[in-house]
Amino acid sequence: MKDYLARVEKLRTDAAECALIRDLATDQAKRDLFDRLHSHLTVLADQVELEMMHRNTGT
Repeated sequence: MKDYLARVEKLRTDAAECALIRDLATDQAKRDLFDRLHSHLTVLADQVELEMMHRNTGT
């Protein structure tokens, strides 16, 4: 379980870093890329957390 929590934290940290790079980028293509990465990593973290909750509750 701790391994999953560490992975979720890593995904959230990476998503936050992508958001920071997106916000600092001056090139539109780079902003778009890092915005997509931020969104994707956030969804992945959410999905891992949801799966952890389902496994803990047995549903």
